[in-house]
Amino acid sequence: MAGSKTRAAEVHRPRSTISRTGPVTKRTLTVGFIGLGSMGSGMTRNLQASGFPLVVTDVRPEAAADAVSRGAVWVDTAGEVASRSDLVITMLPTPRHVDQVLRGPDGLLDALPAGGTWIDMSTSVPEVADRARSDRPDLHVLDAPVSGMSVGAANGTLQIFIGGEADDVDRLRDVFEAMGEPERILHVGGHGSGYAVKLMINQLWFSHLIATAEVLAVGVKAGVDLEVLRRALVASPANSNFVEHDVLSILDHGDYDEGFALALACKDLGLSVDLARSVGMPYELSGLVDQQFRRAKAMYGDRAGEMAPFRLYEDLLGAPLRRAAANAEVAR
Repeated sequence: MAGSKTRAAEVHRPRSTISRTGPVTKRTLTVGFIGLGSMGSGMTRNLQASGFPLVVTDVRPEAAADAVSRGAVWVDTAGEVASRSDLVITMLPTPRHVDQVLRGPDGLLDALPAGGTWIDMSTSVPEVADRARSDRPDLHVLDAPVSGMSVGAANGTLQIFIGGEADDVDRLRDVFEAMGEPERILHVGGHGSGYAVKLMINQLWFSHLIATAEVLAVGVKAGVDLEVLRRALVASPANSNFVEHDVLSILDHGDYDEGFALALACKDLGLSVDLARSVGMPYELSGLVDQQFRRAKAMYGDRAGEMAPFRLYEDLLGAPLRRAAANAEVAR
């Protein structure tokens, strides 16, 4: 298998040229980037704006057109990205995609030089980085998933949760600050911690969505004005960012956030459940939230927005929950 321990010992690799003694220097460090989708496109744009030369690839060449038009070098394979870069960032949909990039034909693990750096910014599981470090102990590996959606990626305001060695985090801070807000770039622990923190954040946010939908639907059905109920929640110990801010896109505009597909939300929830199971912790609530999201995916499709599970409760109510509607359509 590509990247196995035996093969890692047998294959001669040149040493990486990246400095080990201090912060990276802009305009001298070439960044490889794999995965220029809705998140990666904004992240690469900000890396380029900060002066980092890029080498890029994606399964869809058209996804990299903007980066290439700004001076990025296009190559056809992950291995070519590794051989032409000082460090490589992956931003991919699922752990399976990450594993394919690592170990597929002309993959990263065989092509990265000894002492090279790989940063996985995908939402994934600790086992991905663990296997890579086991196969290539000579690499510097960081897991650094993000929060902030495509808007944060475009604006360079992502929150970044980094798992790995503190020296590597400090050395690469300029790279992270090109994509995220400095005060929101958090070193959360050792290898795999970044993945775990991101999964727990997603799990709690998705749980807020389901709980808020249920509470608002029950309250409106009981005769309480929708906005009166929401404001009462905001003023109470039950308040959350979802109740105060995020739900307004639904209540005011019927926007279920199609910028992030429901299929990907279900993937993230599945990873959260898997993580709980792997560490021997109960996951009853996570399992219930996961069930509701999968039910919504079956009803509304993979491409529905990540907040589409809210519609399950609107369907039960018989009317959309909208502040302007003032409950007029709801049969009590």
